[in-house]
Amino acid sequence: MKKLIPRTLDRARIQQLVRRFPVTAILGERQSGKTTLARSLKADSYFDLENPRDLARLEHPQLALENLTGTVVIDEIQRKPDLFSLLRFLVDARPGRRFVILGSASRDLIRQGSESLAGRIAFYYLHGFRLEDVGPGALSRLWLRGGLPPSYTARSDAASLQWREQYIATFLERDIPQLGIAIPAPTLRRFWIMLSHYHGQILNYSELGRSFGASDMTVRRYLDILAGTFMVRLLMPWHSNTRKRLIKSPKLYLRDSGLAHCLWGIETGRDLTGHPKLGASWEGFALERTVRHLGLAAEEVFFWGTHAGAELDLFWSRGGRAFGAEFKYADAPRLTRSMQAARADLGLAHLWVVYPGDAVIELDRDVTAVPCARVPELIATPGKGGR
Repeated sequence: MKKLIPRTLDRARIQQLVRRFPVTAILGERQSGKTTLARSLKADSYFDLENPRDLARLEHPQLALENLTGTVVIDEIQRKPDLFSLLRFLVDARPGRRFVILGSASRDLIRQGSESLAGRIAFYYLHGFRLEDVGPGALSRLWLRGGLPPSYTARSDAASLQWREQYIATFLERDIPQLGIAIPAPTLRRFWIMLSHYHGQILNYSELGRSFGASDMTVRRYLDILAGTFMVRLLMPWHSNTRKRLIKSPKLYLRDSGLAHCLWGIETGRDLTGHPKLGASWEGFALERTVRHLGLAAEEVFFWGTHAGAELDLFWSRGGRAFGAEFKYADAPRLTRSMQAARADLGLAHLWVVYPGDAVIELDRDVTAVPCARVPELIATPGKGGR
């Protein structure tokens, strides 16, 4: 029997939201652990809308829900979006009651929840395991297999890869059609594979459209689907008041390193270290670790770049102070001209260089190279205001 890995940090944050808000929405990709975590909350009532029996119980939702007390969990709520307007009535009628809703598609759920439950709902994004969940000694495994629990805990690298291959097939053949999206699975799979080769690159929609043989509008639609189901991250560029010509297109990342490796045909650590996408894979993996540690929303993180070639992988601000991070797959990172330009132009209070080594290295005043395994310890959280 596989050992259950506790999601201590995520669980504590969700419990805090449940205490403060009548409705808490836990959003994340399929198999990210939402259901397991929600069941650990010891809800008084539980509805899984992928279960035909529970779906039938909610055929008349007001009758089923209005007399329930305590904490009520509704899993896979995207299958019954008409519940949002009813939830508003129910929480107003009985303020002490709490609803926890789980979903695998973000944008429509956020829109529906925000419109129907304004001021009553909190959103929490739960993705795969954090580094804090598995421990710094498991960094290489987390990078290779990704954070989706069944992939990470598989008995072998081969079993993990096989699970991810099946996950992708199920996502394309079942999950996407259930969202009402009519795109042939082979078409979206081909697009996803092609997109994976742009991982870590600045996006050019016209070039992507030409490569795929589709219009810009079609490419944007497919990208929107993959972003809205948490498969890809579009990192937006930071624009400051400057005379320099700045890059204005987003950068693209596959959010889960294990799924990226699956699309690239990578099974083992040896495959990864010999792959031409090694550096890009590290950049995306370390970026996701850092963003999740900081607890920043997608609209709070950026990259920065100029047409002259200077670039910063990650930029954010808190408390009126600006911070940055670079992600380098190197034994001994060094201070580069690009880092110096970013530090000067953006007025960074501190710049961290996240790399796979073991030592903390002071590269310059307010520029520190830190091991990825120690990001939770060494990169200040927003609440601490930075270093």
